[in-house]
Amino acid sequence: MVKTSYLEASRQALAEEMRRDDTVWALGEDLGRGGVFGQYKGLVDEFGPERISDAPISEACIAGAAVGAAMMGTRPVVEMRFSDFALCATDEIVNQAAKARFMFGGQLGVPLVMRQPTGAWRSSAAQHSQSLEAWYAHIPGLVVTAPATVADAKALLKAAIRCDDPVIHLEHKDLWAFEEEIPAGIDAAPLGAARIAREGEDVTIVTWSKMVHTALEAANALTDKGISAEIIDLRTLWPWDREAVYASVRKTGRAIVAHEAVLVGGFGGEIAARIGEDLYDQLKAPVRRLGAPRIPVSYAPPLEREYHVPAERIAEAAQALAARG
Repeated sequence: MVKTSYLEASRQALAEEMRRDDTVWALGEDLGRGGVFGQYKGLVDEFGPERISDAPISEACIAGAAVGAAMMGTRPVVEMRFSDFALCATDEIVNQAAKARFMFGGQLGVPLVMRQPTGAWRSSAAQHSQSLEAWYAHIPGLVVTAPATVADAKALLKAAIRCDDPVIHLEHKDLWAFEEEIPAGIDAAPLGAARIAREGEDVTIVTWSKMVHTALEAANALTDKGISAEIIDLRTLWPWDREAVYASVRKTGRAIVAHEAVLVGGFGGEIAARIGEDLYDQLKAPVRRLGAPRIPVSYAPPLEREYHVPAERIAEAAQALAARG
């Protein structure tokens, strides 16, 4: 076991995949100086500017070049700096990368990874703090990953790079410094497989990314109330692991879906609807959704805190569900 950070694990994942496969390369703004968060630190020294490629300040240009390069047989890793900035490349992501395999009758794929640092973080304000995973999960042809742990920061990035379809890889900015021990030599994780972050009997909490840690905090508090919460870390939003979620909900009879993104139109609505449709006769209480209010993320710390879903809200929802049935 080796103690490392979420950021360092992702840096290692890219370096190891570039050593393993010389068709893997990275492009984006400021990569030569290590990236805006340091997630590319030292890589240009090992691989050179041809494979750690600095690009102009044009997300559409970056994404378009990556789509073309992926079609021609390479595996680009695109750095968007912030998930918000990827909106400048929406056509390249949604109309080109996601649809190319279908449009060409399966004759080619677009094996690219688009890394998007996501989530609210340290007063980054409305244009640098969004969680837009529901948009990408909505688009046929895209794979969407959202690692919550250091191990998955490495294992899911490796899996994304090896995937033959375009992957939107969402890395929460507030997790970059998070540290934990992971196995040495960790390899790619299977896409579409959830993880039971904590076993429980009374209520299932389905979540992903940074909210996994918030849910675990809530579960600890619930223990003092005599409530046992099971935490499901989806890891991959598309495809998402219905079997794991359903198995947990069948056991507990109660479900909460929690995410940092705005509640209205959030991906939690899809999961809640599926649970309600398929397991309606096994539920002891209605499925609850928790998410952010439909407001821009404020620069002011007190207002930014109002955007977040704290552990206390998750615990209160779990208590209310546990009291039913």
